Amino acid sequence: MHHFGEYGNTWAQLLSRASLWVLLAVVPMSAQSLSIKSQFRPGDLPLVHQNKIANIIYSRDDHKVVQIAASHLALDIERVTGKKPPFAGDIEQIDTAIIIGTLGKSTLIDRMAASGKLDVSKIRGKWESFIITTVQRPTPNIKRALVIAGSDRRGTAFGVYELSQMIGVSPWYWWADVTSEKKTSLYISQGTFISREPSVKYRGIFINDEDWGLQPWAAKTFEPETGDMGPKTYAKVFELLLRLKANTLWPAMHEVTKPFNFIAGNAQMADDHAIVMGSSHAEPMLRNNVGEWKANKDDYNFVTNPGGVTEYWDKRANENRNFESIYTLGMRGIHDSPLIGTRSQAERIPLLEKIFSVQRGLIAKHVNPNVEAVPQIFCPYKEVLADYRAGLKVPEDVTIVFPDDNFGYIRQFPTAEEQKRKGGFGVYYHISYLGRPLSYLWLNTTPPTLIWQEMSKAYENGMRNLWIVNVGDIKPGEIGMEFFLQMAYDADRWNVGNQKNFLGQFAKREFGEKDSREIADVLDKYYRLSFQRKPEHLQWHLPTEPVKKSDLTEDETIARLNDFHQLRKQAEHLYTNIAANKRDAFYQLVLYPVRSAAYANLRFFAAELAQSYRSASPSAAREMAKSSIWADNEISRETKFFNEILAGGKWRHMMSPEMGPGQWPSMRTTAPKPSLADHPFDGPEEPNPIEEFRPLKRSGPGPDLSVESFSIEAERFDLKRDKGDFGWRVIEGLGKTGDSISVLPNTAFTFSNILSEAPYVDYVFAAAGGEYSIEFHLLPTHPIKAGQGVRLAYSIDNGDPQLIVVDRETEVSSRKWAQNILNQATIGEVGLQISKGEHRLRIFAVDTGVVLDKIVVSAGTSPQSYFGP
Repeated sequence: MHHFGEYGNTWAQLLSRASLWVLLAVVPMSAQSLSIKSQFRPGDLPLVHQNKIANIIYSRDDHKVVQIAASHLALDIERVTGKKPPFAGDIEQIDTAIIIGTLGKSTLIDRMAASGKLDVSKIRGKWESFIITTVQRPTPNIKRALVIAGSDRRGTAFGVYELSQMIGVSPWYWWADVTSEKKTSLYISQGTFISREPSVKYRGIFINDEDWGLQPWAAKTFEPETGDMGPKTYAKVFELLLRLKANTLWPAMHEVTKPFNFIAGNAQMADDHAIVMGSSHAEPMLRNNVGEWKANKDDYNFVTNPGGVTEYWDKRANENRNFESIYTLGMRGIHDSPLIGTRSQAERIPLLEKIFSVQRGLIAKHVNPNVEAVPQIFCPYKEVLADYRAGLKVPEDVTIVFPDDNFGYIRQFPTAEEQKRKGGFGVYYHISYLGRPLSYLWLNTTPPTLIWQEMSKAYENGMRNLWIVNVGDIKPGEIGMEFFLQMAYDADRWNVGNQKNFLGQFAKREFGEKDSREIADVLDKYYRLSFQRKPEHLQWHLPTEPVKKSDLTEDETIARLNDFHQLRKQAEHLYTNIAANKRDAFYQLVLYPVRSAAYANLRFFAAELAQSYRSASPSAAREMAKSSIWADNEISRETKFFNEILAGGKWRHMMSPEMGPGQWPSMRTTAPKPSLADHPFDGPEEPNPIEEFRPLKRSGPGPDLSVESFSIEAERFDLKRDKGDFGWRVIEGLGKTGDSISVLPNTAFTFSNILSEAPYVDYVFAAAGGEYSIEFHLLPTHPIKAGQGVRLAYSIDNGDPQLIVVDRETEVSSRKWAQNILNQATIGEVGLQISKGEHRLRIFAVDTGVVLDKIVVSAGTSPQSYFGP
């Protein structure tokens, strides 16, 4: 992904418009830029020119990941040009070379640095940093070279994969079958690029809930010789992480998967790729309790069996002592269940503190006597967060990793005083989840804009040591996964003004300039519609509760189905016209998600309409039922194509819209099953548009014109006033019916004197006069400062500000929280008397971190509209 930043126009003017060029821009520049071209200009260094190909040179004594990255670079150049660079030693007579190496491990790199040929002063001693530069006569026998030098082993690898992106190889070339634009020649301009250190030290993913995708695909399709997720599968995962400049993995840990360390070659493969291995919040000390704890589950109890549990942890610390790891501390039950052996929080807190001490003793024994030098984390997930809030003491050097609520909203932020801790803080985030109130494991529908809002808030509040995102099966979470990792690598890259450009840049990189804007438009609409209600969350009742009709009005239902219908047609038109070699990638990244979301909505809402039309219009009800059944069949057909035909069957067993029959019934949506017993429908033809079979409105009294109800999109303010550094800003792409606004910067702050200190926005509206209610629709974020709720203030016509606590610390797992996150909204309401005429509603910030989506004003009672009139 390449962008120009604030200097883009200047650079573009300096480069020929006729040449093909790509700027290094994954991280900020600290020196002259480099560009890749397909046409030669004097001074350029040729990588591939006619039959001449630059030789690749690296030291055989360098880290294994350097050798792996160098071999991938050779294959990447071949993917683009059809010509594979040879490997050479540094004593041969060579015209042009690509020299790759790590400081302190590559004799050639160190020799160039010592002689003054290579200035490495800006990366020496830095974390995962690299320099890419052109050098004339790096050695007497090499005429010219492109040099990639890393401060450490991952820094070198990141530099190599950066060059791969420069020449046009997507990080998703294998995982999403993105093809590269073919070029006959490759040249690089003279210059230097120096990366800075990554924003977040440890950045990675958690492969989770792999039962219905990644594990069966690996076991049956990609790695049948292992019959599981073995070193061949993980090598592909590790390569992807490196191409995305990530460095950490929490491996798959469900019962269906053999534990990572039980399969020969997995741990070594991770080390070969320089990937730091960790384990989830529920899997302390690199253990996989579901697959590795062979004793009775009740014996996984530190109160009754401390010796057995300690020995269990001791064994893994000893086995992995020579690998780079992050040790998760603490203890919960087997497979993400609460700790057993204690009856109260008062008993649990001192027990956890004792467990910390025992675990750190094992690390000191096997890994490093200086235990503070070994990366360790503690993740207060679910009920454990209450223990932390109640005073649980975590060792000062241990990174505290706060979780989100499993639905994309971070639950806790460190105070300014806490941010002084040596171990710092991190985030465990979800774009896929198996759990209550309803799972979402099928499609990636977490908008990049929401990821930006929450993760920028985390970064600004000092959560910078470890970011992990739960990606489920990786596919189809590619877009969300990459955006999360881009932010982790360079938190300054995306801001409130440019984050909306991510989808366009992603589309341009993967599919080219021609269709990139329209593809980005499709993705933007897909995320907006799916944010209103995820495809997996289309039932309005919770599992085990009586069936409840959706809150959408009939007009909103029809409009939603039409919006999805038009979006699907737009995506299908693009698919038909896109280059043939791009179709597999387009199908995976765009068409399958869009079609599936559209069909899921049609399946659910057409069935609901069929039920509501049954008595008023049996013929319309039958047509609706046909549409629902057709959509259900289409989901199966699309998934079969994904699994059996796409990319020649490469992804067989990867995609599944549903968990297995009867699995996790308390955490899943029940698909509607409309009845067509008297009117069977099995045909493949698409039914006519929904609107054509909508029954006529019933006759009756006209609307009561004395009742007013209207909504105001938060971004459509009439006046805005900032105060100091703080001000309301529009977040494009984030909102249920439009965009949203929030006060930035996101640094934790409370405006004590609202009138004099707080930034505000004004909305002007007219009223007929009388009793009114005003609803403030916010996204269901958690407060940056725990304990004071989600708050704002309002005034009418310059009156005194009135405080509103929209959500006073709604408990995660409560029914109210469940409805909030499924609806993507929490609503505060006030009632007041308003005179006839024009009025000015002023909304003041009280705390940072609040996201306002819209305001609904209604006479008399609250409006019933779900998405807004």
